Amino acid sequence: MNDGLSIGQVSERTGLSVHALRFYEREGILAEPVRRESNGRRVYSEDDVDWLEMCIRFRSSGMPLDTIRRYTDLVRQGPGNESERLALLQSHQQHVEQQLAALTACLDVITHKVEIYQQHLSQGTADCLWTIPVAHSTDDQPADSRTAVS
Repeated sequence: MNDGLSIGQVSERTGLSVHALRFYEREGILAEPVRRESNGRRVYSEDDVDWLEMCIRFRSSGMPLDTIRRYTDLVRQGPGNESERLALLQSHQQHVEQQLAALTACLDVITHKVEIYQQHLSQGTADCLWTIPVAHSTDDQPADSRTAVS
């Protein structure tokens, strides 16, 4: 097998399990059929590895398998459907950009909290982080002057 890679080698290179590689093959996710040796063992090419790495990025970014399969089908069909491929990728690009915006907003909140903790710890005022004044009471509970904050 000097002209290809075994399923184990591809698994090591991509981080996909052997089971996942077989699943991708069954699901039609690979751009080309996996070649087989005379004994039936799969033989992958560098192009297969490159394709799988792209598909891994698609999946990691939240692209559904059906969409990856559709993209794969379009690529297999060859020239003439580039506008469909572009539309599919642009749609997913927009989805990823929305995810990034949402994560950036989350990161902004976390960064703000980290800055507050760092400031208070460096000033020796960390005990201020754990309590805040309570402005009201209920009929069942007396007003407490302070309550826990995280």
